[in-house]
Amino acid sequence: MKKPPRAAPHLTGHLKVSTDLGAFLGDKRVRLLEAIEAHGSISQAAKHVPLSYKAAWDAVDAMNNLADRPLVERSTGGHAGGGTRLTEHGRRVIALYRAVEAEHQTALDRLAQTFASEPVGDVQSFQRLLRRMAVRSSARNQFVGTVSGLREGPIDVEVRLQIDEHLDLAAVVTRESAERLGLAIGTEAIALVKASSLLLLVGESLRISARNQLWGQVQRIVDGPVNAEVTLDLGHGRTAVAVVTRDSVTSLGLAVGVRACAAFKASSVILAVID
Repeated sequence: MKKPPRAAPHLTGHLKVSTDLGAFLGDKRVRLLEAIEAHGSISQAAKHVPLSYKAAWDAVDAMNNLADRPLVERSTGGHAGGGTRLTEHGRRVIALYRAVEAEHQTALDRLAQTFASEPVGDVQSFQRLLRRMAVRSSARNQFVGTVSGLREGPIDVEVRLQIDEHLDLAAVVTRESAERLGLAIGTEAIALVKASSLLLLVGESLRISARNQLWGQVQRIVDGPVNAEVTLDLGHGRTAVAVVTRDSVTSLGLAVGVRACAAFKASSVILAVID
């Protein structure tokens, strides 16, 4: 019996318009403008969105300040009792936003149709990738993996993170942090390690206490006045970046192609979990 075709996954996105001075328009602000148009009152519009009265006026003031012409006008008193209304420019801005939003959704729908012919795992992998890419951090080294082991102590928890079949990392976090992050076997987590936390070694016979030892070949060296940034190719598409002194580069004989190890303590690893 022939299986029915799999329904295309539904993809949605959020459109945001920004200026050099900051965020200008997003879905919530547009809905606020539309509610002002419908109710003629900032208090009623705020309840409809919903937003606090102050937050609603702050948003209106910000939009008016960033726009080349006011989007909202406020009147007080008079026989009609005053109120709030959109300007003609405000109505045009809403129409333009909704038109762009519709085109944006059409593009996502086309992408979803393309995904419909792909294995389910590919779609889910893409969705996870987008969430990971949304994480921004100053740590140069970021590895995504699955919790494969937990060893609890009175204060700390040692976490084993399986990055892939070739690489795993050890991290030590407090019990409170482990509970707050909801760490459990199978949990996906991101390991963040500062480049300054990595020590570079070249002697494979050396024995050190650092739990994490990533071997690879020097891929790139960027010199600075005092320090140098060294990138190791770990293989399988992964890299590690360390910042060491220029003297260390010289004394270790580091050069492109040289085999080296990036070592760092389990306590130097920061774990993050994407909800």
